[in-house]
Amino acid sequence: MVQDGTEFWLIFNEPAGAAEKISAALSSYSHDRMNPMSHQRLVSIVINRRMLVAFVMGFSCGLPLPYTLKFFWSPLFDRYTLPFLGRRRGWLLASQLSLMASLVWLGFSNPAAHPELLVLSALAVAFFSASQDIVVDAYRREDLPDRELGLGSSLYINGYRVGMLLASGGGLILADHMSFSLVYLIMALCLLPGLITTILTPEPHVASFPMTLKAAVVDPLVEYFSRTDAMWILIFILMYKIGDTMAAAMTIPFYLDIGFSKTQIGTVVKLFGFWATVAGTLFGGMVMIRLGIIRSLWVFGILQALSTAGFALLATIGPNLTALSAVISFENLSGGMGTSAYAAYMASITDKRFTATQYALLTSLMGIPRVLASAPTGYLATHMGWEGFFMFCTVIALPGLILILRISGKRQG
Repeated sequence: MVQDGTEFWLIFNEPAGAAEKISAALSSYSHDRMNPMSHQRLVSIVINRRMLVAFVMGFSCGLPLPYTLKFFWSPLFDRYTLPFLGRRRGWLLASQLSLMASLVWLGFSNPAAHPELLVLSALAVAFFSASQDIVVDAYRREDLPDRELGLGSSLYINGYRVGMLLASGGGLILADHMSFSLVYLIMALCLLPGLITTILTPEPHVASFPMTLKAAVVDPLVEYFSRTDAMWILIFILMYKIGDTMAAAMTIPFYLDIGFSKTQIGTVVKLFGFWATVAGTLFGGMVMIRLGIIRSLWVFGILQALSTAGFALLATIGPNLTALSAVISFENLSGGMGTSAYAAYMASITDKRFTATQYALLTSLMGIPRVLASAPTGYLATHMGWEGFFMFCTVIALPGLILILRISGKRQG
């Protein structure tokens, strides 16, 4: 698509009115039937600078893993602006450069001689990784119009997954052929696409933001909890993927227990399943352009629940490779679609004055079910059997779906 540097530069520097034109085109598209002109409008939405930025920044965030307590210092990014590149891009560049330096520091540390320096360098990687994550989330929310949040979030998530695959799988492969110091240096260099993207992409416009640190800390909470459905939204965030999360915690023991080999699990579940998730996330983002976020939460949530029931069916069938492939395809496709809608919804409910703080808090809440709901899964599977356990995971997904009725009053997108 990009033939030379001119096109690459233009995609990162759209005219000021481009966002409004695309948004207006998308609004009319949502009321049209599919026809050649509608396809052209869809292409203009999918292939634009904002989507490329979302993917590259997701890749950059996926290389090192973010820290779950990032909301504690997120108000700093809403309150203060560095004297270069603007409020979001300045912090992005600073966190990316610091993260690259921390990775190099970690790679060249000597744990035998100075274990304390190893700990400090690892903490620095976690801190600057989480800081990059905070600002990227805020940038994406402020850069994308509401109607593009679904596809933008899906591209970010896919970029994140590719980055994680490179960091985990690629890092281990490289470690067999070179020193860890060189591996960490390569990981640091892999952050260069994100850094270049930060420099080239425009700063999003926000009408107002906190003028004091107290306002940056207090006002986001006051604004959020002044909403009528504030608590219901938090409960929804905790419940929407709880069935999916509980089932995922026991899938590997389940596969082994019913007779699949480690090779079959590695091939079908890990490799094939990874790409099915990527496809589901991307497809979910495309569907959200047509359906909107709330309707997508409904449809994808139902598919998620049905895919969990597929594991109960697999428990009945036994170690059949075709059945495993079908169940994994459906589960990963629907899970990827649900995740893209989930992330888009959380971005859509943030106030742009406090994007960094509110989004960091909401995404931190996302991780709670992963810890708490996973704890009793082994006990439940032992006492309920595999069929009963996965049917329980299917049923426990229903409250999250019902809550969509409660939270959809303020957002019909």
